[in-house]
This record gives sequence, structure tokens and C-alpha cells, in this order.
Amino acid sequence: METLFIPSFKAPARGTVTVPGSKSINNRALLLAALAQGQSVLTGALDSDDTRIFASCLNALGFDVSHDPEAATFEVAGCGGQLPAPKGGAADLFVGNAGTAARFLLALSALGLAPVRFDGVAAMRKRPMGDLLDVLKAQGAEISFEGTPGHFPLSLVGSGLPGGRLELDPQRSSQQVSAALMVAPFAKADTDLVLTGPIVSEPYIAMTIDMMADWGVEVERSEPQRLRVAAGQTYQAKARYQVEPDASSASYFFAAAAVTGGRVTVPGLSRQALQGDALFVDALAGMGAKVEESADGLTVTGPAQLHGLEINMNAISDTAPTLAAIASNASSPVLITGVEHMRWKETDRVKAMATQLRAMGADLDERQDGLLIRPAKLKPAQVATYDDHRMAMSLAIAGLANEGVTIEDPACTSKTFPTFFDVLGQLRAQSSA
Repeated sequence: METLFIPSFKAPARGTVTVPGSKSINNRALLLAALAQGQSVLTGALDSDDTRIFASCLNALGFDVSHDPEAATFEVAGCGGQLPAPKGGAADLFVGNAGTAARFLLALSALGLAPVRFDGVAAMRKRPMGDLLDVLKAQGAEISFEGTPGHFPLSLVGSGLPGGRLELDPQRSSQQVSAALMVAPFAKADTDLVLTGPIVSEPYIAMTIDMMADWGVEVERSEPQRLRVAAGQTYQAKARYQVEPDASSASYFFAAAAVTGGRVTVPGLSRQALQGDALFVDALAGMGAKVEESADGLTVTGPAQLHGLEINMNAISDTAPTLAAIASNASSPVLITGVEHMRWKETDRVKAMATQLRAMGADLDERQDGLLIRPAKLKPAQVATYDDHRMAMSLAIAGLANEGVTIEDPACTSKTFPTFFDVLGQLRAQSSA
């Protein structure tokens, strides 16, 4: 197994870090562009396993998507809601470990009439799809499972969407809500989506609604649990759509500044970003860091000593592992709550972070919905990453203000940030650390 040793920083992290485009925005834009009327170009786009998989699957469904990694663009020929036919009349989609792509593609396939088979890696076969699949079944899709019901591998044959009242439990993933919303304009009748459980990662639903409006489709939200999409609306193509820098990816470098007492700027980000994870900087501010917002982007300056806090990270759960990675360096305990849904990500991130931080000497309690982490001096260790990009990147930060850390399978960051360790090395060079 490949491993990579990340030494501690010998000086505070100081510099400007450019991060790639947002996966969440990129994937939504790919779907909206595919359904839009006309040709769209996404700029500042993310080149990663997840975005390549999504584009490849769209092409397999009969869409025309081209990708230029050097120019950081995707060009998409929209279908105007009239789905093309896959070559050969059917499609076989392998989604790897791309949960967003998987759920968006399921909803998209229900619009058409062609048989589509879905499968992914072993971890993807464990991820819950049942709530979205129940909605698609209620809309007339025929779904057959090759193994465990509600999980991949499966086959889906759509029949178009009739619309009407739909009920969806959102408490395991907001991606299911976003998937159902984005295809709703092409239903035969208006769609009333009723969310029947607690909402997790609310900012991602808000992102979807904002992006749909930007592309020409309005969502009425009379109350948090009720959303209505009028039939007959059409997405309008974007000649140039700029993808924001990825706020989740930026979190690692902001955390590096906070834990080493340094100063890091990420251009192109603001608290007003579409991504809720841009507000991760407020969690750092709660631990004593200084946050500045300017035309240059967001800047975090770390304090001489971090202090603890209690924080519900339900809305920004992708950054919870980042906060957990630096929590041991605080002068008082850090309590992270509201992230039980992290247990159904690429791995059980609550359990995985607890296990690997303990291997580094952390003093913590694993709770059903989060972690309580007490002050401790972390030690060098070789840590598992579970083929989970966020585990690898978070644990890399955990060693920066301690004595370093050895990361197993560092290449798993290719899912969303293939150059992460190169960029971390560039920050080290800027910092003379």
C-alpha cells in the first residue's frame, strides 16, 4: 500500500492557496446544463474522479459533454428536457464512489424511457439510495435490485415523471432532495415535494434552489419542509458559468493557518458563497482565529492558542473532519454535534475519525451524532483513510502542529482534489516550514 509522510510545519502556515472548483456546484451545473436549452460552458471547473465520472455517465446516456482539464472547462449540449437515447438503447453506468453523481443520475434516468443499470465500488454499494428510489418508484420508474434492496447494483427503467405530491425523508442525505428538485420541471404536472424528516446539510438544498433560479427555474418554498416546482419551466443554457472555488477543499488550508498560528488566504471565496461550507471559517473564529473578508478572498489568521467550543455542524458536515483534526490542539474541549449523517458517507466518518485520531493519541469520546475531543498532544502514526478523500485530507492537517503523520492511500484525494498534497507542499514552501 502506498503511504505518504506529512511532516509537521516548522513555522506558521503563511501564503495564498488556490483551490479547485466546487464539486457540489460543478455537478449541479453539469446536470442543469444537460437539461437546459442550448450550449453551456462551465469555467473554473473541477477536474477530479467525481466530475469525470459524472461527465462520462452523461455521455453514456446520450448527452454531449466534453471536458478540457487544462482549460478547466466542461462544454455541455443541453437537451431542453428531451432526453437523448443512449447508444444501443440502454446504458450501463459505473459511478465509482461518486454519491452526488449517483443520485443525480438516478433522477435524470427516471425522466427517460431507456433501461439504465447502475453500479459502483464496494463503498458505494453500502450507501443508502432507498429514499430517493421510493420517490422515483412513486413516479412510475421500474427498479430491480441485483442484491440488497435500496442499494446498488440496480436497474431502472423510467417512464417520465407525472409530478404531483411526493414525500421524501431527507435525514440521511440532502443530495436526494436536490436530485428530485432538479428534474421536477420536466414532470407532466406541478411537483409538491414534502420532506418528512429532519433536514441535514440544508445549505446544499439552498444551493440547488439558488442554482435552479439562476438557470431559469423557480422553486417555491412556503416552509422549510415543503417545496413546489411548477411544470413547464425550462433551464436556459449559460454561455459561461463560473464555478466557485471549493469551500470544503479550502477548509484544510484555513485549518492549517488556525492550528499553526499562521495566515492563509484563499482567493475567490466569501461568506456569501453558494456553498455553506464557506462558513467553516466562523467555526475557526469561534476557536480564536481571526477571519477577514476582502476582494482578495477569505483570510484566516490563527491565534497563539486555539480554544475549544461546542458547535452543531449539521449544515457544514463535510468540514467536521477538518475541525476534528485540529481539535486536540485546543486548550479546552471541542464538542461537534449534529453530524450523524456523516456515518453514511464514503465511510462512517464519525467512527473513522475517532479511530484514527485515537491512533494519533487523541483523547476523545465518539457519540452517535459527533465527537467530544479533549486537549492532547498528538503523536506520529500511520493512519487509514478508508478510500475517503476527506479522511486523507483532514488527517494530513492533524499532524501539522504536532509531529507529522503518515497517510495511507494518499491517492484517494483524486475523488475531489487530486493535487491536494502538491498544494499543501506549496504552502509549506511559501511558509518556509
